[in-house]
Amino acid sequence: MSIIASRLSRIKPSPTIAVTNKARELKAAGRDVIGLGAGEPDFDTPDNIKAAAIKAIESGDTKYTAVDGTPALKKAICAKFERENGLKYTPDQITVGVGGKQVLYNALMATLNPGDEVIIPAPYWVSYPDMVELAEGTPVAVSCPAEQGFKLQPADLEKAITPKTKWLILNSPSNPSGAAYTRAEMKALTDVLVKHPHVWVMTDDMYEHLLYDGLEFVTPAQVEPSLYDRTLTVNGVSKSYAMTGWRIGYAGGPKDLIKAIGVIQSQSTSNPTSIAQAAAVEALNGPQDFIKERAEVFRERRDLVVSMLNQATGLSCPKPEGAFYVYPSCAGTIGKKTPDGKVIGTDEDFVTYLLESEGVAVVQGSAFGLAPHFRISYATSTEALEEACKRIQRACGNLRD
Repeated sequence: MSIIASRLSRIKPSPTIAVTNKARELKAAGRDVIGLGAGEPDFDTPDNIKAAAIKAIESGDTKYTAVDGTPALKKAICAKFERENGLKYTPDQITVGVGGKQVLYNALMATLNPGDEVIIPAPYWVSYPDMVELAEGTPVAVSCPAEQGFKLQPADLEKAITPKTKWLILNSPSNPSGAAYTRAEMKALTDVLVKHPHVWVMTDDMYEHLLYDGLEFVTPAQVEPSLYDRTLTVNGVSKSYAMTGWRIGYAGGPKDLIKAIGVIQSQSTSNPTSIAQAAAVEALNGPQDFIKERAEVFRERRDLVVSMLNQATGLSCPKPEGAFYVYPSCAGTIGKKTPDGKVIGTDEDFVTYLLESEGVAVVQGSAFGLAPHFRISYATSTEALEEACKRIQRACGNLRD
């Protein structure tokens, strides 16, 4: 009898982490590799935030904290939600976890029974379906192709809802597509949810501050207040504050749900790191000016990458509204041959070809539930992006019918 639990047979390791690790291995072996797989800002954590962490260490703030967040951090999160999203929460409606991923995982573990369904618009962040599977739920992927702007349509949401539906997971701006919902588009979705009181909505607002071209950020409970009591609004400091390694995510929601999430966390990791929590307080309460400045740099990179990829034979790259990803189609390369005679049959074949022939590491679209596409993270230097796009253009130009 195997020591490995059968539940692991239903899930797979994160493809994005696998690509990043592969790129690191090739670099360590001396290959010239440009890694565009990692979803983290290349900017450093701001100095005032680092200083707050140092102060916490020096003042002895290195002990256990409350399981789901310090009072100071919960207070800062409440202030953030009210200031930026018009959502009023009390500290007992807030949970803090070891990254947004843990908050999402805890919520699913605390709420799903075997057979409960979770609607997930595709393309989706790679972890959503597997976390649902681990919690013994059933992921229900709803295709949102490029023709729809990679966005869930109200009619498709209505069709996907069944008596077994427990959650809808909404990620805007999206990883991997960068798609973001306008207020009107979000309202159209919340109008559907209002008609189905058994369906809850779990938002992933991690890329909230990375929106371009004047688009306003909105989150479901803000757009439709009647959904407030069945919405878990999830966010974190990873992307906006360049704090991916600090591992602080948080959420606001109904007290009973927040309490249940705390029970899960109390028997797994217990509290997030005290030092990281002190840094997160400074992130949320401190100066915010740099966020817009960095977002402008990301916008410039987006425009560069979209332009260059659309000049590559066989690729088509829509312009995303937010985050720091593009999600181009490689449909025009399917069926073509590489210089060494291999046929490109899938988007996975295409990204393997890019890595082997040109040393560019990207992630196949099939990992995100919508093929044939691939994801590029443009959260790296402009110079690296220019060189990577030139290599992609060359690789596409070398394919033959």
